[in-house]
Amino acid sequence: MQAVIYEAFSAPPRLQTVPDPTPETHGVVVKVQATGVCRSDWHGWVGHDTDIVLPHVPGHELAGTVEAVGKDVTRWKVGDRVTVPFVGGCGSCPECHSGNQQVCEKQFQPGFTHWGSFAQYVSIHKADLNLVALPETLDFATAASLGCRFVTSFRAVVDQGKTSAGQWVAVHGCGGVGLSAIMIAHAVGANVVAIDISEDKLAMARAMGAVATVNATQVPNVVEAVMEITGGGAHVSLDALGHPTTCFNSISNLRRRGKHVQVGLMLAENSTPAIPMAKVIAHELEILGSHGMQAHRYGAMLDMVRTGKLAPEKLVGKKINLQQSIDALMNMDKFEVAGVTVITEF
Repeated sequence: MQAVIYEAFSAPPRLQTVPDPTPETHGVVVKVQATGVCRSDWHGWVGHDTDIVLPHVPGHELAGTVEAVGKDVTRWKVGDRVTVPFVGGCGSCPECHSGNQQVCEKQFQPGFTHWGSFAQYVSIHKADLNLVALPETLDFATAASLGCRFVTSFRAVVDQGKTSAGQWVAVHGCGGVGLSAIMIAHAVGANVVAIDISEDKLAMARAMGAVATVNATQVPNVVEAVMEITGGGAHVSLDALGHPTTCFNSISNLRRRGKHVQVGLMLAENSTPAIPMAKVIAHELEILGSHGMQAHRYGAMLDMVRTGKLAPEKLVGKKINLQQSIDALMNMDKFEVAGVTVITEF
């Protein structure tokens, strides 16, 4: 198969021909029809993820069809249209038994713990537990865009933030994660304030349902701006970027007993941000994480897509081929592209 491979961290990847994967007894091989280019892939490429063993194939936001099935798999057959959460569960640890595969003690992640989906084929483990069936009405590019950013945002807004109609939600960062969160929060009836430094991305945020926007380069104080717009602070606030400044602002712009959800990854030099702990204590704030979403929770999200309450296809930006994914990956930290870039040609 053709696959994008890097043999050293931060070194330019190359498109190479490598052996096709074979399924584990409990797994399947998926023929990749589309896969997203995510900032998490960039973090892995520069060496921020200790799970990665070189040489490596990135890619974790994928959709495709089942190409081969392991002998112990009972729920899937060749030709099935599928996607998969970017965090897969082992099925045997206490977290998996409680239904929380997204924090499995022995989790696997395509594109991190093993070769990923910047390739024509990818191996997926524990298929009966982790695969998700795709409706025929959902195209592969849109399905791939759900894989990391959209599902993580869905869990952040709905399950972790417990956002309800009429609440104020602040979203710091309007990349793929932030725009997903804005669409989802708007769909459940919340009033969304979007914060970014790009007018183009703020325009997209308004198109996704934000009722107000803040350009962080144009106001003297982001926190004060959000507090004024929301009449006292957000009920739920998300750092959708993953930076010490956006994390601090997200916590600081909460009203009393509000919830901060950290969605953007904070790695390397950003891994220990300053937190306004005095305010966390005095106002009884909650600080929560959101790390993917379990396969069994996809149904609720896909139902909202099917009925038109969510329109993730609006978040799909550029569609590129496998060769072009190399430049897209290396330039992810420049935040030049609005929406989600998806590889659709292999």
